[in-house]
Amino acid sequence: MSAPRTARARAREELTREIKAAASRQLTDVGAAALSLRAVARELGMASSAVYRYFPSRDELLTALIVDAYDAVGAAAEQAEASVARADHAGRWLVTATAVRRWAVARPEEYALIFGSPVPGYRAPGTTVDPATRVPLLLLRVLNDAADAGQLRDARDADIPAPVRADFEALRPQIAPGLSDEQYARALMAWTQLIGSISFELFDHLKNVIHDYEAYFVFQMTGVGARLGLN
Repeated sequence: MSAPRTARARAREELTREIKAAASRQLTDVGAAALSLRAVARELGMASSAVYRYFPSRDELLTALIVDAYDAVGAAAEQAEASVARADHAGRWLVTATAVRRWAVARPEEYALIFGSPVPGYRAPGTTVDPATRVPLLLLRVLNDAADAGQLRDARDADIPAPVRADFEALRPQIAPGLSDEQYARALMAWTQLIGSISFELFDHLKNVIHDYEAYFVFQMTGVGARLGLN
């Protein structure tokens, strides 16, 4: 059993949450590019030096918010996908896509932070990679399960360029080894369609074109699942 947390550790965790919460409010008010540790400190009634002891730079605070956002959307997708029967591969894909959209609509600023325009001058460190891959890996697991069950229809599109096949080959040992290059290609296209569709909605690119976006989204993602080869 792990040792109980000390009062100091609990206080540090609580203050860390408060700092990130204040930073999240800044995302809503001024956007990620204008995120300021000094402004966070002012809102919390703290000295700037105290905040810097928790997050030594703006970029470290931004990274913490990005990791939290990726983990939140990943957890939402995983929880939704786990509620569907394992043999219902098309249903698992659709409920995953729907959960990502539902999270994004509820938390648009966090969605924009991870899927919107890059923050000028910020370079995401390696610690963001694992959280960022939670939803794409979930999609690949659904496809891999369908392939293992013999329930994934053959996918044949235009010839895949050799450099892209090399990328898929590098991924294959660690990620969904049962998928063909064509299935990898379709999975990647499905992922970009999912994020693109949500972005079009949140950033009003289809305003006054589609009035019931939820109905359109389900229609669109059902079609994407069919093109993936899911039965």
